[in-house]
Amino acid sequence: MPNANDTILVIGGGPAGLEAARLLGDLGQKTILVEKREVLGGTPISAHYAALTHGFRSAEDALGELIAAVRASPSVEVRLGWQVAACDGAAGAFNVRLAKAGNGAAEDVRVGAIVVATGFQHFDPGRETQMYGYYEYDDVVTLADAEKMLKDHHFVTPSTGLAPERVCFIQCVGSRDRQIGNEYCSKVCCGISSKQAIEVRQQVPGAKVFIFYIDMRMYGYWENEIYWPAQEQYRVQYIKGIITEIIRKGGRLLVRGEDTTMGRPMEVPMDIVVLAVGMEPSRGTRDVAAILGLKQNKYHFIDVPHDSLDPTATSKPGIYVAGAAAGPKDLDDSLAMAGAAAMKAAALVAKLARQAA
Repeated sequence: MPNANDTILVIGGGPAGLEAARLLGDLGQKTILVEKREVLGGTPISAHYAALTHGFRSAEDALGELIAAVRASPSVEVRLGWQVAACDGAAGAFNVRLAKAGNGAAEDVRVGAIVVATGFQHFDPGRETQMYGYYEYDDVVTLADAEKMLKDHHFVTPSTGLAPERVCFIQCVGSRDRQIGNEYCSKVCCGISSKQAIEVRQQVPGAKVFIFYIDMRMYGYWENEIYWPAQEQYRVQYIKGIITEIIRKGGRLLVRGEDTTMGRPMEVPMDIVVLAVGMEPSRGTRDVAAILGLKQNKYHFIDVPHDSLDPTATSKPGIYVAGAAAGPKDLDDSLAMAGAAAMKAAALVAKLARQAA
């Protein structure tokens, strides 16, 4: 059992934590990966994601490769069902108490550096004053709900079990909203909605699919990989507008709002409404930040000093952050950030070892 200052602790077994642990393992760096769930893979696995945004590759297959690489590394110890309960010390000499959920077991470990990769949670649309009826109507679902149906190749109207004829996505639910305090863009929702719209058309070719948006934000190559194919190949209809209310009428959902391009009210029937819910810091991110003494920003993500030119830095030397624990990230950014955090942590441990020699 590694218990020395040349060990690195990675907190979180989602994509960012797995990538950090994999790279550290490739370096032969002693690493402990702690995940409070009983399985690795993070939100893409626990929320039953279907396909990844780039290339429409199976999320389960892609994460499976990362998991296999981590488990195969002799330098990485994986602890499932464990979480961080306390921490003191400083860079090069952190004393961390790990607790096992359920049985009260605890153990203290000494580590030289820490990588926090505790991820995000999906916004609860019930907080949006129930204007979208998520807890009222079975046929109002979230992106996460839709992912599970698409993964199962069973995209049906929940209330009837029948294939839908009309499906719409409503963007920016829980993001870019000053009233609820989430003024930030969650970055991935536009791309994921467009990806899912394509998948709906593939699985239910007869369905008409609409996306209601404030403005579409396509990062990097998503413009040509997802946005234009959705319109040109799959005939997804993008409508610039604001949705104000959803009610049930005549066995269908009636979506009310304003077509802001035409400057007129609209009222359209739908079988399924998919809410593009944004990202918020996970409970684990908030708890771990408090335990480690890390500064959080106004949205409770782990704060990264913007003057540092280091996207993995935190308010505490020797502790690095990767992925959506620091704010909304897509998978590419999360993995890239994890690589940087892993290298920063390994470099620090090596530097301190040289100084002590």
